[in-house]
Amino acid sequence: MAVILIRILAGILALIALFTPFPAQTYSLWLLRIGLTEWGHYAVISLFAPLLRPWRRLFGPITWLGTAAALVLLQPWLQALVIARKLPAALAVAFGSADAAPARAPVDLARLFFGLRTPKIRPERLTYATTAGIDLTLDFYRPPVVADPAPVVIVIHGGAWQHGDSSQLPALNSYLAARGYAVAAISYRLAPHNPFPAAYDDVLAAVSFLKRKAAQLGIDPQQIVLLGRSAGGHLALLAGYRSGDPAIRGVIGLYAPTDLRFSYEHPGNRRVLDGCAMLEQFLGGAPATAPEAYRLAAPIAAATACSPATLLIHGATDEMVSPKNSQRLVARLAALGCPHYLLELPWATHGCDANLAGPSGQLFLFACEYFLAATLRSPALRAQKQQHIGQQRPNSK
Repeated sequence: MAVILIRILAGILALIALFTPFPAQTYSLWLLRIGLTEWGHYAVISLFAPLLRPWRRLFGPITWLGTAAALVLLQPWLQALVIARKLPAALAVAFGSADAAPARAPVDLARLFFGLRTPKIRPERLTYATTAGIDLTLDFYRPPVVADPAPVVIVIHGGAWQHGDSSQLPALNSYLAARGYAVAAISYRLAPHNPFPAAYDDVLAAVSFLKRKAAQLGIDPQQIVLLGRSAGGHLALLAGYRSGDPAIRGVIGLYAPTDLRFSYEHPGNRRVLDGCAMLEQFLGGAPATAPEAYRLAAPIAAATACSPATLLIHGATDEMVSPKNSQRLVARLAALGCPHYLLELPWATHGCDANLAGPSGQLFLFACEYFLAATLRSPALRAQKQQHIGQQRPNSK
């Protein structure tokens, strides 16, 4: 009975894994696909186990099915290693040299099981604005050690403009804070009760708050990068381009819709997420009934020759937001002469950065750190210079 159960479980896991390269057809399968592409190494171990004696006798043909599935699950890592070889040079071409760029390789296989070795930083919750009796808050992560005012990364959560808050995926916030950046993860008003431009206005209000409180918070009000996922990526791009604020030195957008009319006309799989319904609730209607809202809310239309440097990350098999959104914005930025780079991940889907130690997460982290070091007055570089100065000082004794 145990042998039969093992065979059944191995066969089911193998069959599931074989579907990893294909776009998901439902929301539940999308979640499963994230797990297989970004945590698939655990499944690989399970699938290769039958190849070891005495387990081989228990499986028979299942062994070959398991081997094929394991090779499919290894594809993200093999592709990530290829991208990693070219990524540092590509980022240098896009954004120039970064003296404090990450010293590590873009992909480290040891991180698969050991994860990110970074201290967990407890944020403090601050109210950055009050609108119609609603307190809008942000989670502020202070760097553990700061000698000078710290550059700021404002993190804007995703959730189709209708869900989520500042507590979404906090691992990145602690990771960046541990490297000397102040991080402000914001909550904003959500649709449909607060349609556009409420969320956009809230992002600008958070920027204004951080500038006003710069001395109190120990931050540099002229060194800001906006980082957002999905709907948050859209808001980050829109605020970075439309505000014209020179303090916003860069924008990082992960799998973000960049042209909302285009997104409405070319929706993702509605069985995974009904993007058209989300857009109607966010913008107050369809493009035919609310054309001005779609125009004003499109980052691609707001981009100018003076727009800040832009880093985009997008999975090539994204079921919710077509990668053409990022590709079209890149073409626009190239025509304008704005510094930009699109990190396109062939295996990845929407939400691919959920595991920062996975293939997508590791490449994103490397690109993000490089971008911040090249765009902002890097805290890591300041620390190196201070250490060098200390070493050069004569001994007082």
